[in-house]
Amino acid sequence: MEGLYSVYMVRCSDGSLYTGYTVDVARRVASHNAGTGARYTRSRRPVSLAAEAAFPTRHEAMRAEALIKRLDRAEKLALTRLYGVDPDRFRAAVAALIA
Repeated sequence: MEGLYSVYMVRCSDGSLYTGYTVDVARRVASHNAGTGARYTRSRRPVSLAAEAAFPTRHEAMRAEALIKRLDRAEKLALTRLYGVDPDRFRAAVAALIA
């Protein structure tokens, strides 16, 4: 999904979820696993990609990230369980939160 802004969720080794946005999901997940990503994930490695969704603008991706971060754990887990393996469905579910 290069060239677009993506929102992603990673599952940490302790079972927690971390949400962020980037233009290169694979590179960002690799940086989390290298310990150079977010401070939150440094002590919770390794992480694995749980879900991702591409958006055409940075603003939309950042808005989606903020909305996901406001969800409780059960809602985040439901998002990843129901839509995480399908980026288009995950994007649609996240877009519904924005609307």
